[in-house]
Amino acid sequence: MKCENAQQNIILAQYGELPDELQFPLEQHLGVCEDCRREWNALMALNEELALTPMVEPSPNLLAASRMRLDEALDTIPQRSFSQRLFGNAFRWLGFLQGAPALATLLLGVGFIGGNFIARYEAARAPQLPRPVILSNTADGAIASVSGIVQTPNSELVQVKYNRLVPEMVQGSLDDPQIRQLLLLGTKLATNNDVHADSVALLASECRAGHSCEAGNDGTNEIRATLVSSLRNDKSPVVRLKALDGLQPYVAQDEHVRDAVLDALLYDKSAEVRTQAISMLTPVQADSSVRQVLRTVSSQDANPAIRNASFQVLQGSADIQ
Repeated sequence: MKCENAQQNIILAQYGELPDELQFPLEQHLGVCEDCRREWNALMALNEELALTPMVEPSPNLLAASRMRLDEALDTIPQRSFSQRLFGNAFRWLGFLQGAPALATLLLGVGFIGGNFIARYEAARAPQLPRPVILSNTADGAIASVSGIVQTPNSELVQVKYNRLVPEMVQGSLDDPQIRQLLLLGTKLATNNDVHADSVALLASECRAGHSCEAGNDGTNEIRATLVSSLRNDKSPVVRLKALDGLQPYVAQDEHVRDAVLDALLYDKSAEVRTQAISMLTPVQADSSVRQVLRTVSSQDANPAIRNASFQVLQGSADIQ
């Protein structure tokens, strides 16, 4: 406690108006501050001296005359402006809060709760993607394994623990992370070729539309990497064509995508896949690695149509240069 605050509290304490929570800090300050303790002792001595003097009641005439003079003095005071009243009320409130920490804590808590409520309200009103709907039937499913057997002693009662394979279904937006993750799993863990092809097709359409297919801070993207893997390794030319379609917007900016398209042009067994790969390389025909592959294909490929298409792209590259 500072001496300035302590001196104010000393006066309040002498009149018995000091709050209880300020009593102990004042006593601590008086124990270490000689000046404040001297003022405290002086006020104590003054009060003791005044207590010995008998109190004289003022006469009714004196009280009446004093009230009249007070009213006249108040009438002569000019009225304060709105800004003066506003600042005055603000300073009185601050002073009141300093003397009432419990009220200040209460107001702070009310402000915090109000701000939290407003933030939650705005978050609830913000547009959100529909949550995935999980449709499952826990009563069905094949038995996958038996995990435990317990027999009750001296009886034929047996407790068997087993696990079921329960099929589930999720319905949600393509932009939902859970749906995208399941589609990625569908390219690797599909139970049939149709599911695998549908997963690749949907991921390719997301990439083609520019949804969640941009590279992260490490320069990679899981959906884009899955499409590259499908282009390189999938046995179905239909699936490879879908992967090419999804990768088309990223040939110019992603070296890994461009290398995968060049490999498809050189080694893919499907003429349709190779033809689409050539068309995708047109925007990057000035790249040295692209020109080298196009030269090789235009002169050595067994398919005349592929050779001709590569030659036409090379001609466009020469015009650019």
